[in-house]
Amino acid sequence: MDRKDTSDTWERGNPYERYVGRWSRQVAGPFLSWLNLPAGQAWLDVGCGTGALCAAIVDRCSAVSVAGVEPSPGFLETARQNLANQVALHAGSATEIPLNDSSVDVVVSALVLNFVPDQHAALNEMARVTKNGGTVAAYVWDYANKMEFMRYFWDAAIEMNPAAVSLDEGNRFPLCRPGPLSQLFASAKLNSIDVAPIDVNTSFSDFDDFWQPFLGGQGPAPSYVMSLNEEARTRLRDRLRERIPESADGTLSMVARAWAVRATVEK
Repeated sequence: MDRKDTSDTWERGNPYERYVGRWSRQVAGPFLSWLNLPAGQAWLDVGCGTGALCAAIVDRCSAVSVAGVEPSPGFLETARQNLANQVALHAGSATEIPLNDSSVDVVVSALVLNFVPDQHAALNEMARVTKNGGTVAAYVWDYANKMEFMRYFWDAAIEMNPAAVSLDEGNRFPLCRPGPLSQLFASAKLNSIDVAPIDVNTSFSDFDDFWQPFLGGQGPAPSYVMSLNEEARTRLRDRLRERIPESADGTLSMVARAWAVRATVEK
């Protein structure tokens, strides 16, 4: 299996929501509670996607303003539909944020940093648009360990095709561990760095509810699934069905852990 057969790109909101967006939405509230920032601040969500974190900020943080930056036109369209003009949405990226220097109090980013080619440039850009004394914070999935529904998937895929190890986010993305995540923030000369786990429950009504989002074709695991021929895809599905514990009522319940990080900007 070749890396060209898979893609990290997310272009349409609905497949993302079914696969992982709904779980990101669950992390957003505990993440904001952990930040515990005062009301009346200007917030920016970098890589805002379909708007899950922006919506939580609007609902929970009594912000003076909320903005989002996102490179995908499809995601921006979904975010506009979801947020109903409550957030100022901009086309842009983590390394090219279309805001002025020191223009916001808080910059946050959900599940984006692993997919940014130049992570150091992204952190420097986030710090640039943040006011002195402001906060830069993010969270990423714990792909290597406790993002369990993905862990079950890649463990089964690699068992059946050892070459798939090169596609496993747990191997590809060092930032899914607290040490490298903290070191990245330190490299941007951010201060008072703190890292903590946030666990949420991923519940599926049955195995098909678990499996169907992998057929969406976007992101590393779904695009890998759709790169397989029908026979190989069926064998992978059946192997997963054997491995994943099922409750007496047919439901599946797993843990999804995100690592959250926050730091202070000093200029």
